[in-house]
Amino acid sequence: MSWQTLIDVPSLMAEMARQASSDTPLVLVDCRFDLSDPAAGERAYLAGHLPGARYAHLDRHLSDLSREGRGRHPLPEAQAFCVELASWGITPAHQVVAYDAHGGVFAARLWWMLRLLGHRDVAVLDGGLPAWVAQGGELERSIPRPRPGHYKARFDIREIVTTAVVAARIASGGGMLLDARAPERFRGEVEPLDARAGHVPGAVNHCFKDNLAADGSFLPALELAENFHTLLGAVPAGEVVHMCGSGVTACHNLLAMEHAGLRGSRVYAGSWSEWVSEPSRPVALGA
Repeated sequence: MSWQTLIDVPSLMAEMARQASSDTPLVLVDCRFDLSDPAAGERAYLAGHLPGARYAHLDRHLSDLSREGRGRHPLPEAQAFCVELASWGITPAHQVVAYDAHGGVFAARLWWMLRLLGHRDVAVLDGGLPAWVAQGGELERSIPRPRPGHYKARFDIREIVTTAVVAARIASGGGMLLDARAPERFRGEVEPLDARAGHVPGAVNHCFKDNLAADGSFLPALELAENFHTLLGAVPAGEVVHMCGSGVTACHNLLAMEHAGLRGSRVYAGSWSEWVSEPSRPVALGA
């Protein structure tokens, strides 16, 4: 079997047990992170993680902060990302399972980046580490030393939306720009992270938290589909562009739509933090 959107804890436990007696190519990646304390996720990883899990740091491994003007979490070059994957022992043949402790927000970023490389057998652990622990899963503190793998691929640039594309959509009024930030940030009432408050004119708000149940797991696929159908109306899934503050929580909405069977939407990689890096770009306030 392979998993390409979400995997639940019982399925992961069964797959890990099967791997123990076979050569099943499975790699777990811990993506815990805290925007207000960038070292917190790695500290938590060192204190205890799923057996054999590698650690992916949002700033160091899933972004290239040296790329100015591309938002707060610019995508790294594909070659650099492939080097990281290989160091974790990941090859294109592996089933990858990413997890965090935040409803899949940061794990979805790794999921999306692997998909940009054409890697389809990648999934996010539904409910993350809290669900694993709640269902009796063990944690370990030992750091894995995987045998380096080999990974060579390029990002599919057709799946990465640029600021120029977003600006053109504003001019034409086509498609839908779906913003995953909290409603108060979208409306421009507060802005704790970026240079200006508000949203891209014409964007629609769908906070990533609306994809989750109270326990931090994703809503059932049918419920997600109903919610997105209500939001999108006649707009096809393939005409949806996801954004957020810096291209991280946007991936959560993409994952939710894909899990609901609504395929083909894309992510504005630089998102709001790139949009407002140029003061002349228009900004809207309110709902």
